[in-house]
Amino acid sequence: MRLRSGVFASACLLVQALGVGLFLRGFFPVPVRSLPRSGALAGPPAEPPPTGFSSNWTKVPSPVFKKTVIVLIDALRDDFVFGSKGKRFMPYTTQLVERGTSHSFVAEANAPTVTMPRIKALTTGSIPGFIDVIMNLNSPALLEDNLIQQAKAAGKRIIFYGDDTWVRLFPKQFVEYDGTTSFFVSDYTEVDDNVTRHLDNVMKREDWDLLILHYLGLDHIGHLSGPHSPLIGPKLSEMDNIIKKIHTSLLSKEEGEVASPHLLVVCGDHGMSETGSHGGSSEGEVRTPLLFVSSAFDRAGGLLKPPELVQQTDLAVTLAIGLGLPISRNSVGQLLLPVVQQKTVREQLRYLHLNGFQLSRLLQENMATYEKGKSWIPAV
Repeated sequence: MRLRSGVFASACLLVQALGVGLFLRGFFPVPVRSLPRSGALAGPPAEPPPTGFSSNWTKVPSPVFKKTVIVLIDALRDDFVFGSKGKRFMPYTTQLVERGTSHSFVAEANAPTVTMPRIKALTTGSIPGFIDVIMNLNSPALLEDNLIQQAKAAGKRIIFYGDDTWVRLFPKQFVEYDGTTSFFVSDYTEVDDNVTRHLDNVMKREDWDLLILHYLGLDHIGHLSGPHSPLIGPKLSEMDNIIKKIHTSLLSKEEGEVASPHLLVVCGDHGMSETGSHGGSSEGEVRTPLLFVSSAFDRAGGLLKPPELVQQTDLAVTLAIGLGLPISRNSVGQLLLPVVQQKTVREQLRYLHLNGFQLSRLLQENMATYEKGKSWIPAV
């Protein structure tokens, strides 16, 4: 009897250990293997050019936009821009969406919906694991190939103001920065004023190529009193005025210029639940607005369509193409084609070729059974 009880107990312990192992394997998945740097940055195979044309498929394309400003509003839900709150409290942004020169999307994030993993997804195009939640409060430098690293290597001058998580992730990439701590969630005023106080000065200057602003106040209000707090409206109005200031400043910079147009990107890292928290996978937490604004785009008009649902990881590859940079080697994102539709068909096909080749190399590296067809992209 004792022997049977011992065997049964041992079997239960074994099953329990296997269950814990399977749970940990799923909860903390093995990350996608990085491609070797030399192989990852090698250009795609040259396509045979048509008669009378020279081939440039192996080169990184020229930048589509001259200067780019990214306004990341922490915990910005999609309905804060595209819903009734947007119409009431963000009239300028709503006008850009409905009648301006813009392209609008709803970007879907993957859990965990906390800041550090979302920044990694936005800059690498990859999907971070749940283990990144542990590192969210003390983020180490990001060593994975990413948009910021590629921009720095290309000689672009990057300025950052906002959540100091960026400074910890990219400690040597910014030519100028001012980080604000996200620890004091009761502060939803000074934490944003510390970012905005730099705007008038930096928008007058020409010594930068990429400006990143990460506002924390909306997220702090969510934690304090939820998405239906009376504090939400004034904060959205504040963000709307900032978007207006940046957009009008970029337009004034283009006056009399023949160079490439500028680009303004408005996005969120994650949303917030009905209780004001985030980290899970509810619709309010994973859906954020993604807005591209540029004089290069056709003016919106006619019947309004609901914004297309895309993946948050699509931003990294789209910005890489827009800035004339190599696509991050672990990116699983797809180019948002409307952002480059002002280019010729041949140029658009070239961008898709680069995106497809990078995805093919990543898939080949991570799947032993993957076999690439001989004519996986047709000659153009």
